[in-house]
Amino acid sequence: MKTQDMNRDWIATARTLSQALPYMQRYAGATVVIKLGGHAMGSDEAMANFANDIVLMRQVGVNPVIVHGGGPMINTMLKRLNIQSEFVNGKRVTDAATMEVVEMVLSGVVNKKIVQAINRAGGRAVGLSGKDANLIICDQTDPELGLVGTPAQMDPGLLRTLFEQSIIPVIAPLGAGRNGETYNINGDTAAGAIASALKADRLLLLTDVSGVKNTEGDVVTDLTANQIKEMTEDGTIAGGMIPKTQTALDAIASGVRAVVILDGRASNACLLELFTDHGAGSIIRPR
Repeated sequence: MKTQDMNRDWIATARTLSQALPYMQRYAGATVVIKLGGHAMGSDEAMANFANDIVLMRQVGVNPVIVHGGGPMINTMLKRLNIQSEFVNGKRVTDAATMEVVEMVLSGVVNKKIVQAINRAGGRAVGLSGKDANLIICDQTDPELGLVGTPAQMDPGLLRTLFEQSIIPVIAPLGAGRNGETYNINGDTAAGAIASALKADRLLLLTDVSGVKNTEGDVVTDLTANQIKEMTEDGTIAGGMIPKTQTALDAIASGVRAVVILDGRASNACLLELFTDHGAGSIIRPR
């Protein structure tokens, strides 16, 4: 009985791989930008599973780019160092002391944890921030918010060079100012700007929700840009989902083929989205 069960498992695995083949062919050579949110990083096991998925994507010819957040980790470190945060309209003011912590956590602890997990899974990953090779040049978003930046100029040449060597970029959402400043960038915004600069085939926003929900609380799996605008105007899309869907709209308007908002805590979320009929989360297309 146990042997029969094992045989059924192997047959199911082979069938799954066969069904995934057309999607693997479809995405061969495609660029997929993946925003990994701080809440979606979860446990070491979840990180290892995510890394395995990314390495598999690279193995079948996809060019993955990881842009990560790290809000919970930043909050923990600020608390440990007894650095108080001020907020303006719900947004953290990033002063010089806070910026030092943000850069230390994002470019150091979080970035290298992701890089190490991918390398351990058999991939070749390199950790970067938007400051490297002038990938992201920022303007100050709002003087009241301090060192918070909005991407103004993008130079993705380094990323294309890494693709040629089958290297996976892992990018911390920091940018350089025009006068040598370091700016903190919202992770979704940074991912959208990078996806736009690369004219990516897909932007996957991994978060801690299952997707865009309708008024009944059900996830809507397929949406157009116009539907997103309507759902925002009537209040169906609200709160923290608004900046994510706005990132999606901006990316689509800049040439990204589609954006997917999905639950990064779900096992194999990226593979389900790219390589199965079912997909995962909510896909947003131009029309």
